[in-house]
Amino acid sequence: MTPGELRAFCLSFNAAVEDFPFDPEISVFKVLGKMFALPSLDGRPLTVNLKCDPDEAIRLRTAHPGLIVPGWHMNKRHWNTVTVDGGLPDRVVRELVEDSYDLVVAGLPRAERLRLDRS
Repeated sequence: MTPGELRAFCLSFNAAVEDFPFDPEISVFKVLGKMFALPSLDGRPLTVNLKCDPDEAIRLRTAHPGLIVPGWHMNKRHWNTVTVDGGLPDRVVRELVEDSYDLVVAGLPRAERLRLDRS
C-alpha cells in the first residue's frame, strides 16, 4: 500500500477528515474530532498508528513481530504502530484501519453515532 492509497482509504470512511495538529508531516485522520489513524505519510518505512482492542493488540504484535509494535508516542495498551510497506498484506492493513475507525466510532456518544448513521 502506498502513502496515497493509505490516505485515500482513511478518507473513505463516513465523516473522516485529515488534520495536521502536531506537525506538517504527520497526518491525523479523525472522525467527529476523535483520532483513528496517525500515519507518517512521508516516512520510510511507511507506518501508521492505529487504535486497537488491548487483547487484540497483544495478539497482533505476537503474530507480526517487528511489523506491528506498541504505538509510538501513544497509549501502548490501546494503540499499535503498523508498518504498512513492510510485508503485511494490504488486506490486513485495511482491516486494521477499519477496526480502528470502528473502535473510535463505538466510543462516540450515542447521538453522534446516530448522526453518522444518517450521513
